Amino acid sequence: MEKKLETRNSTSEGSMSKRIALVFFSLIEVVLGFRFVFKLMGANPSNVFVKGLYDATQFFVGIFEGIFSKATTTGAEATAIFEPATLIAIIVVGLISLGVMKLMSQKTSSEVKRTEVVEDNPDQFKQD
Repeated sequence: MEKKLETRNSTSEGSMSKRIALVFFSLIEVVLGFRFVFKLMGANPSNVFVKGLYDATQFFVGIFEGIFSKATTTGAEATAIFEPATLIAIIVVGLISLGVMKLMSQKTSSEVKRTEVVEDNPDQFKQD
């Protein structure tokens, strides 16, 4: 009796594109988080870095402005702003990234095993 064994492994080809999309969405989430914290802490909007951050994230936040009103607190030196539109943008971008990752996910690997048994003596089962 001869036994043959065949094994094949295959890996997903979409893992690189999935990583790129994950980095892209993570970067958006982090930048929106910075915007939320800077607004909440009353960062100086005339600062070049803060102004650039606000301008870069306005595209994502602008869609959701006006759903809820902003809460403003004036302190001794800074005006803190609680901006619900930024929180909504963070949640929506997170849900979109989750959906995209689910659509891009494939089986990371699949394994196929096949065992074939071949008889050496074909006359063994013949009846006389």
